[in-house]
Amino acid sequence: MLENNRREVGKHLLILLGSAIITAIALNEFLVPGKIFSAGINGISQIIATLLAAVGLHLSTGWFILLFNIPIGLLGWFKVGRGFTIYSIAVAILTSVLAIVIPVNNISNNSLLAALFGGILTGVGVAYPLKNGFSTGGMDIIAVVLEKTTGRTIGTLMMMINSGIVIVAGFLFGWESALYTIISIYAMSRVVDSIHTRHQKLTAFIVTSEQDAVITELNKTLIRGITAIPSFGAYTRQSSTVLMTVISRYELYALERAVKEVDPRAFVNLVNTVDIEGNFYNETEQLKLRAETTKK
Repeated sequence: MLENNRREVGKHLLILLGSAIITAIALNEFLVPGKIFSAGINGISQIIATLLAAVGLHLSTGWFILLFNIPIGLLGWFKVGRGFTIYSIAVAILTSVLAIVIPVNNISNNSLLAALFGGILTGVGVAYPLKNGFSTGGMDIIAVVLEKTTGRTIGTLMMMINSGIVIVAGFLFGWESALYTIISIYAMSRVVDSIHTRHQKLTAFIVTSEQDAVITELNKTLIRGITAIPSFGAYTRQSSTVLMTVISRYELYALERAVKEVDPRAFVNLVNTVDIEGNFYNETEQLKLRAETTKK
């Protein structure tokens, strides 16, 4: 168990480092020199840094990313959860430092290429932390907190925030800059969707001989129905159980980790689910159920 935890932490640290490097390169080599704005806190930081540069005060975008993420980190610590927040803020801080250290160079003089590659790299930097149970900080944490208080979905909130960035970019720096910003954000969202999509559904078939322990652990982690099907291993000639459950793509990491912790020998088969009928709790409904369970 201790060895698995060490590997998990090591994996998270590698993803954390890689995400920060990729995002910082996307900012300083493609987006910032092309006056193309990223999504979320990074985009807001770019706008402020660009406005200050216009009046002769040159500060790296990284300083503003760092400044915004300190209070956001405290908010996430108390409102979202410590495990999620620690890794998320670590990514944001490291991205800030690298954005300050890495010099700004205009690799491409073509704004379209800069928007596309900046968006693609940012998408990679955002998607892999999400796939492994944390985020890149900033608006991800704010969106989760606002969802709890306003009832709006995270997707709706992020769309509103990014639309605001595009409108501000258009009014302040020209509508051509705003159009390239839309291309960049769209490219980022497509990459995130291809790597980690909350709206995709997966059916997990878990073959285990420790069904009671696995079910208990899954119920601690996920709010999903589980169907237990008796099974028999033709090769091992031993009885087992197939646990079937349908999850959202973003829950995959939690499911895999829960199963491995209880039964490392379990066999997990994942199948893409085309459509579902019946009750399937979305994120907002899950938050409400968790709150009700906590009160009880």
